[in-house]
Amino acid sequence: MHIDLNADVGESYGAWTMGADAELLPSVSSANVACGAHAGDPLTMARTATLARTHGVAVGAHPGYPDRDGFGRRDLDMTPEELEASLLAQLGALWAVARAHGVDLVHVKPHGALYNRAAVDLALAQTVAQATRRFSADLVLVGLADSALLEAGREAGLTVAAEAFADRAYEPDGTLRSRRQPDAVHHDPDAVAAQAVSIVRDRRVRAHDGSEVAVRADTICLHGDTPGAAAIARAVREALSHAGIAVRPLTQQRLRPAR
Repeated sequence: MHIDLNADVGESYGAWTMGADAELLPSVSSANVACGAHAGDPLTMARTATLARTHGVAVGAHPGYPDRDGFGRRDLDMTPEELEASLLAQLGALWAVARAHGVDLVHVKPHGALYNRAAVDLALAQTVAQATRRFSADLVLVGLADSALLEAGREAGLTVAAEAFADRAYEPDGTLRSRRQPDAVHHDPDAVAAQAVSIVRDRRVRAHDGSEVAVRADTICLHGDTPGAAAIARAVREALSHAGIAVRPLTQQRLRPAR
């Protein structure tokens, strides 16, 4: 058994620090780096890419709605043309900075409200997939397992990776519990680690109401902005190891490219 373990990172901006990326990155195999829209800036991108390279962590883009005040967690009413242009600009920014520091981009994973909406809105998902494809057909598109985003990615001819979450609560329909609801985020390292193992070994997760939801994942996410994220990541990595589950980046997995 094996799985990619990813984390949303690079979300600091100027003098404002978000997360503890230096402590978190050694425990994961992939990094989703903010591209300057919902969070991040050129210097943070450079520092995060360099950290990831140092620890042998694969780097992907983490574009979101251009909404710093809302941290990309508010749904914006953008036209397809506006959204595609924003996504291309974000991917281009991170690609240029990462390339200058000897780092290649492996994947694209939307952030926050854009991610959640793309999971259920096929038209929006197609815009995200189209922007990714236009930028580079070699990038892996990461989205919620069994979501519209993965469907759109396959339609666009992209290789896709199904994602599950170790530190988020699920609804019975397999969607993530809204952060506006109580208990949407798991903070206990042991609980997060147990959910990660269950996702890989049992291919299921216990929903907020106690029911069980089937899930198949190529990658598991941890949020870098969660308090104690580094300790949570270490607990997850240790639990996966004890369960005989190897942690490998997406580049070392047999993801099926779209035909």
